[in-house]
Amino acid sequence: MAKRSYTKTPMKEQDPIVRSTNFSEVALGYTDEEGRLEAIRCLQCKDAPCIQYCPVMIDIPGFIQAIKDEDMPEAYRIINRFSNLPAICGRVCPQEKQCEMVCRLGKSKKFEPVAIGKLERYVADWALENAVSEEPIPLDKGKVAVIGSGPSGLTVAGDLAKMGYEATIFEALHKAGGVLSYGIPEFRLPKSIVAKEINQIKAAGVKIETNVIVGRTITMEEIMDQFDACYIAVGAGTPNFMGIPGTGLNGVQASSEFLTRINLMHGYEFPKYDTPVKRSKKVAVIGGGNVAMDAARSAKRLGADQVTVIYRRTVEELPAREEEYHHSVEEGIEYEWLTAPVEYLGDGDGNLIGVKCIKMELGEPDDSGRRRPVPIPDSEFIIESSEVIEAIGQGPNKILLESYPDMNLNKWGYIDADEETCATNVPGLFAGGDIVTGAATVILAMGAGKLAAKEIDAYITQQKDQ
Repeated sequence: MAKRSYTKTPMKEQDPIVRSTNFSEVALGYTDEEGRLEAIRCLQCKDAPCIQYCPVMIDIPGFIQAIKDEDMPEAYRIINRFSNLPAICGRVCPQEKQCEMVCRLGKSKKFEPVAIGKLERYVADWALENAVSEEPIPLDKGKVAVIGSGPSGLTVAGDLAKMGYEATIFEALHKAGGVLSYGIPEFRLPKSIVAKEINQIKAAGVKIETNVIVGRTITMEEIMDQFDACYIAVGAGTPNFMGIPGTGLNGVQASSEFLTRINLMHGYEFPKYDTPVKRSKKVAVIGGGNVAMDAARSAKRLGADQVTVIYRRTVEELPAREEEYHHSVEEGIEYEWLTAPVEYLGDGDGNLIGVKCIKMELGEPDDSGRRRPVPIPDSEFIIESSEVIEAIGQGPNKILLESYPDMNLNKWGYIDADEETCATNVPGLFAGGDIVTGAATVILAMGAGKLAAKEIDAYITQQKDQ
């Protein structure tokens, strides 16, 4: 047996100079040899903390042992019991803040944690390439409606199908996947991977109806009459804007619009698709999360000579994944730390020409526990730019929420659902993911979907026993 390496087995990547000009996937995946070399590093802890820190509670030591045993079908069977979207999670989940953060191997001063996410992707990609799937079971336990086909909706529907329920997903857009389809760029999450995993869920018996706007095309009352239970997972897709002077200038846009045009509307496949996407030589991106990284790196690939991320804290507080930040720096993305925009400047004809900024310093901690950025007087300066992409978060979409006043909302305008059961105040109506928590991660939304599936099963079973 090969000796356990001190460091993670590296995954090959596209050269930064080459990849900054294309939308092909950056990370290229493990070979069989690389996958086994990394699997050997796992200590096979009996009370594995990595399982507890996985929002969907995958048996991580179990599937890694199967890789070591060269039993890939078993590795996939283990993962599939817990996750409906492993090829997606293996690419975009923040494992470094979850399962890998508590890996006992990584607690040693000499060793890095096991690359759990890369191994999950390795197994899931193998299963997709070999068309491995589980046999569907009879769907005779009841009918459940799911509103929204993002990670939370796909998870609850997939789990319900495994339990024997007929699940129907209603999606407002013309394509399923939610943020997986419209928000995350091809170079980080290929559309073919999303489509294949959705097809796996459909093969289990889940129905997906697109172009259905609940609250317009069909009412919540009709859904509650036609189904035994309903799960709302519409995400948080309404963009927030800073609202500073000049926001209405031509060239200022929300990251959600920018990324939707690139991803869902095939802007990344120009010239095959002539999608209207602004292509500027100097671009500024406001924000520091993964969405800001996606927007900045996409702008670079569209031909920008200079892309500057403006963030009001320091790199230590950056919420984006370390891997995404590292990749962005390799690709030439520039950063203005401790900086906040105060005004967008125009040319007199309504077009953006620059961003007036002010330098910040970190003061006392705010409600989030992070030190609050405080403006430094007389520190204003200008960044030349003909395009600004604001990536400062998103809020709830009001169409469904306002059409169904029977459902309680919290003070922030999100659905008020019990965090332990996903139940709302309306019997038989459950909700989870970003529409409950606000914008979060793919895997946390999936965790809510798994919890909701169990609670929906318990609710329907109880109703039929009465």
